[in-house]
Order: sequence, then structure tokens, then C-alpha cells
Amino acid sequence: MRRILPFLLLALPCGVAQAQEDGDSLRINILDKAVFYDGYNSNIFDADKDDGILRHKNSIYAVKLTDDVLDRIGERLDLDLTLGPLCDNYDRIGNVDIAFVEKGAESYDYESVKRIEVARYITPFMNKNSKKIQAVPFFYNAPDVSLILRDKALRENYDLWLEAELFGVPYAANEQIKGCEGRNDVFTLTVDFLTNASPASPVTTNVMVPIYAKKAEDHGNVNLNNYKEVATDTLGTTTKTYHFNIPQDVTDSQITLILTNHGAAENGEEYVRRLHLVYYDGELIHSYTPGGVSCEPYRKYNTQGNGIYGWGSKSDEWWEEWNNWCPGAAVPTRRIPLGPQKAGDHSIMIRVPDAVFYNQDGDFRPSLYFHGTTEGSMPAGMKNVSDDIADVTFLKDGNVVRYSTSERVAAVTVRSIDGTLLYGEESPRENTVSLAGYVPGAYIITVMTADHRVKSLKTVIND
Repeated sequence: MRRILPFLLLALPCGVAQAQEDGDSLRINILDKAVFYDGYNSNIFDADKDDGILRHKNSIYAVKLTDDVLDRIGERLDLDLTLGPLCDNYDRIGNVDIAFVEKGAESYDYESVKRIEVARYITPFMNKNSKKIQAVPFFYNAPDVSLILRDKALRENYDLWLEAELFGVPYAANEQIKGCEGRNDVFTLTVDFLTNASPASPVTTNVMVPIYAKKAEDHGNVNLNNYKEVATDTLGTTTKTYHFNIPQDVTDSQITLILTNHGAAENGEEYVRRLHLVYYDGELIHSYTPGGVSCEPYRKYNTQGNGIYGWGSKSDEWWEEWNNWCPGAAVPTRRIPLGPQKAGDHSIMIRVPDAVFYNQDGDFRPSLYFHGTTEGSMPAGMKNVSDDIADVTFLKDGNVVRYSTSERVAAVTVRSIDGTLLYGEESPRENTVSLAGYVPGAYIITVMTADHRVKSLKTVIND
């Protein structure tokens, strides 16, 4: 829960509404109740406003992070977002990016610059006339973003811009929400940085490489699926490989991954939880099943009736069965540790082997970047691939793998290294998996607990 502090008001230049300081804490406002409009409307509203906001589209705004702002960033950095309801009463995807723009440019072409995504959220179903809820908070701990904003080389070579994407449409609200007839405005958004009152030193050991940022909403389903050539390595499989170059050796590093699953039509992937596998240079480094948390804490923000929340509260077990994300909640940022890495060409591959995309509908939307340091270790508290890893230990004895956990096991599977399911058992009676009879090669054993958290083991059968 956010704490309200008695802040001292400090003046900042255009594009930043204000900064507020109390003791060792500083709040820097980047966007102040910016109004977003119909994402499908080609006429850009408020484009003539002199408020420091560059409006690429009605759904994508950008603000240059001035030296006055960047010089104030401390070692601690949190992102505090506040969403306000206008005339879109459906759940939508929103995100915040940092874009790297040519020095001195007063504007830029959105499609031509590199960026990293640092926060993502799903809007709730909201009726703007609700007397209870007029603001929805999203909060993110982002110490790694502090390192990027303080990177000496980045700041010398680029201007850093904060981008906010929030794609909404008013058409349903025009008919369903009192006061929305004929209106185009969909949401308001406020973005604040929370940091130390005392700024930290510039960073000279930072190595950051953008890998992939999800495409803007109006591009359609072109990110990760199994039915479009641009969105998969091989048609028919949900696998995508991203190649990148690390410019120098690092002593510690991580991959930052944000991903949401979309497709709300019949048998949509939005509602079906799937095992996700992440490979680095061909080696499995992380496995997870998104969702698995109760959406009840976010029910209060969903002031418009909808088919997800229904009319009454639901159990944790009910939510764990199907939801990939909750309308009204922040999306997890997964930081996957890599350790020391050599300079050169590398790859990240995401595979969702069981995804269907019924009637070729839906899309998974990943964003990825590499982050390392040339000295020492990445700061403590950053290697949090989230709490969706089950507490399971494995012990291999020949071709038999034993697993142990204090939690109830819902299923165990054996897959080939490419993700093909070879064996699966629900509610297994034994805590062993035999690989006898399998041909030599690499295999992935995955144990799923009752709350759908998973842990995987890569194991090899030799000749």
C-alpha cells in the first residue's frame, strides 16, 4: 500500500508537472492525468497542446526525460502509475517504455528508435460514473531502470524519452455509459518516479541491450503466435528466437521479460494457462506458467459489469485454474539471472509448446532486454523471476529422476528439448520419473504444483 507523505513542492521544467520531496524520498511526476483518446482514430487529439508531450498517436505519448529529471534519480527507483476512467469500459493493455532517441531531437519517428519496456498493466472494466473508484494504482519496483537512466554512455549518446502506450476505444461506452455519447476520450494516466531524495552517481559499468519490444496495438497479432510467419520461427509452432549482441564481457547479467497472453474469442489463449519455456543460447534457463493468482483483490476496480468477475467472489482455486492475468493488475516483470557472459552474438528463444490459437486468433506479446555489469554483481533484489517457481528439488540416479516437494503435485510431464510432450501424468502417486527406453538426448521434466506453479529440470540421457 502506498504511503502518503507530506512533500515539499519543487519547480521543474515543462513536461514534468512537479517534484515532491520528503526526507530521503522524492516523487517526480512525468505525466499528469494525460488524456488518451480512441486508438483507431487517425486524428490526433490535443496535438496542439504546449504541455511537453509528444503525441505519436492517440494511444502513444512520449515525454523527454530532461537532465533536471535524470540528475535527480537515486539508486532506488519505483514506478507509480495511476489510471483514471473515461469512456472505455473494457479491459485493455497498457505499458511504459524508455526510448533511445537521437540527441537534441524535438520529435522522432516512433517506428525507427530502439526502446525497452519497463512496466505493463491491464486496465479494469470501468464505469466512469462510479462513486467508489476514480483511480486505479499500478506500482513497480525498478532498481534496474535506475541504472539505465543513470548510464553515462547512454546519456551521452541518446536522449531518453519515457513513452506511455494505452490503447483504448470508446465505442461500447458510447452506448453503455451515461455521459459517453459521442465522446472519444478513453482514459487518463499519471506516471510518477519514486526515488531517493539524494541522487546517485552516474553508472559507467552498465551494459544494456534492447532485444525486442512488443509491437504497438495497431500492428495486430504480429508478436508471438503459431500462424503468422513474422511471429514464429516455424509455422504451426509457438516458438520465436531473438538474436542480439553483447558488446563486452560482463561479470553478472540478466534477461528482463514481460509477456502477456491475448485472444478472447472462442477457446481463446487469454483464458488457458500454458507452460512457457525460455532458452538462452539453446539452453533452458526458465520455465513458468503465467497467472495463477487470485483476481479478487482487483474486483473493486472493475466497476463495470463483465464476464470475468461476474457477480460474486470466487475462490483462489477457481482463479488459479484459468486466468493468465487480472483486469486491474500490474503484469509481472520477470528478471531471469544469467551470471557472467562473454561478448558476442547470443540468442533468446521463447517456446509455448501447447498453445493452440484456435481459428488463428490471439497473440502472445513479449518484450525483452539484456542487462549486465562489467564489474561486480547486479544489485541485490533484482533477480526475481517471480514467485511462480515451485519449491521442488530433483535428484537423478541413472535414468530415474526423483523429485521432492512439500506441496501437492498436480502433474508431472516429460518433454523433448524442443517442448514436445512425451509423457504426462496428473496427480502422480509416485515421486519418480523413469526415462528408461528414451533415446539418447536432452529432456525437460516439469513438476506442476496444485496452484499451477512449475519447476523444470533439463536432463540428458547418454548412449
